[in-house]
Amino acid sequence: MRVLGVDPGLTRCGVGVVEGVAGRPLTMLGVGVVRTSADAELGHRLVAIERGIEEWLDTHRPDCVAVERVFAQHNVRTVMGTAQASAVAMLCASRRGIPVALHTPSEVKAAVSGSGRADKAQVGAMVTRLLRLDAPPKPADAADALALAICHIWRAPALNRLQQAHAAAAARTPRVPRTAAVPVRKVPR
Repeated sequence: MRVLGVDPGLTRCGVGVVEGVAGRPLTMLGVGVVRTSADAELGHRLVAIERGIEEWLDTHRPDCVAVERVFAQHNVRTVMGTAQASAVAMLCASRRGIPVALHTPSEVKAAVSGSGRADKAQVGAMVTRLLRLDAPPKPADAADALALAICHIWRAPALNRLQQAHAAAAARTPRVPRTAAVPVRKVPR
């Protein structure tokens, strides 16, 4: 499985491609950051992010795109920018028919480090070890994108089995036909 991980952001949108299967050594195929100027107009920044992600999709042809799920922060402006960049990544993948998976930051941290409360340095160190790199990818947004891809590769088989089990259970459950409503008569007191 080849996964493009996207750590969304308006100024720095981390992107990383990892290939492999759960239980086997993983391979990094590429890592980088799509950058936009904080001074640029919002629409232009979103177009720049779209072009950057489209370029990564063209180059690496992933089977899936894993995007960090936006979570609530105190800084609404940061959340909005992250959500907008996230939407661009999901749109680019969906337009091509590539499945999109969302993972929370704590899910990703737990998958790569064993702790959902790991800090950026711990995540970077584990990404470096897991992908057998000489040094942690810089900036942290790039390392986070690789961590998202790793998380998805490791979690996708279990998620697929759960979805298949739910679908099978739904198919086996007999549907109870609806009966006509019986009018209720009021009884005088």
